[in-house]
Amino acid sequence: MTDIWQPITLGGVELPNRFVMAPMTRSRADFDGTPGALAAEYYAQRASVGLIVTEGTQPSEDGQGYLTTPGIHTDAQVAGWRKITDTVHAKGGHIYVQLMHAGRMSHPDNTPHHRQGVAPSAIAPGTGMFTPTGMQDIPTPRALTTDEVRQTVQDFRHAARRAIEAGADGVEIHGANAYLVQQFLAPSANTRSDEYGGSIENRARFAIEVARAIADEIGADRTAIRFSPGITMWGIDEGPDGPALYRYLIAELDKLGLSYVHVMHQGDEALLADIRRLWQRVLIVNRPGRPRDQIGSDIAAGLADMEAYGAMILANPDFIIRVKTGAPMNEADRMTFFGGTERGYTDYRTL
Repeated sequence: MTDIWQPITLGGVELPNRFVMAPMTRSRADFDGTPGALAAEYYAQRASVGLIVTEGTQPSEDGQGYLTTPGIHTDAQVAGWRKITDTVHAKGGHIYVQLMHAGRMSHPDNTPHHRQGVAPSAIAPGTGMFTPTGMQDIPTPRALTTDEVRQTVQDFRHAARRAIEAGADGVEIHGANAYLVQQFLAPSANTRSDEYGGSIENRARFAIEVARAIADEIGADRTAIRFSPGITMWGIDEGPDGPALYRYLIAELDKLGLSYVHVMHQGDEALLADIRRLWQRVLIVNRPGRPRDQIGSDIAAGLADMEAYGAMILANPDFIIRVKTGAPMNEADRMTFFGGTERGYTDYRTL
């Protein structure tokens, strides 16, 4: 039986254990998208996990949605990420940069360019977003033209190259949590009539093209993708054919030989079992709120090769030691999740 403490090879690199730090937005970058001064310390503190997946990082100006999230498309941003990856590697860690295009989950007041958000279709998500002047409704986005969709694929390709230049071990495409990739997957957000809308094959096309472009640019063994099948948030509804869409998508992505698929599991155990069967490489499973006594259970059951944890690692830089020794965990301070200083970021107590 496979154990969570066993090493695993990912993209040609041997990781010391099968724990993954899940991607978590922290909103502490500079306004221009350069990672903040404390980011290197924050990630390096947690370098003992097998793999760190960074916070969502915009691949282009139009990819930004929230205040003070980092980018990976300018020289200054690349230099900022280089400090982070160098510090993590010096601690013996491994780090993938998550490429996140927010799509319609954006407000013009949150970005330096102040442009309208973009999306598969001009459909507002029906929710609000924090801005410099407080909570505001997210405005209706502008629908991307077919040529702009293709250019967005190239933006992902370019950002992946910049991430490798910044020293990342690989990149994870954010295809989950109601952002651009999932907006293309969901008929509630995608009513297009071109090759990117309508059928399962068409709605999956954007995700597959992004993955293929990045794999061609930096190598399939450094390219990964994250999904949250069945999630219903911010106007996302994948409909009754959602499970069939993911079965098709996973089977197609498997042909590319990517590094891993990362599933934020929403409870459809039959679909998770099918993904496990269809996906021939490393599968990471994140079960939000998983209790401590179930750590390692998906690996032991053969459902996953690695397990991702969010708030527990956020609040416990020495998470690995605490799991090994049975020491109590710090509780995460949710009031400091987004924005701020070192409080709730780099000042969590260690043993």
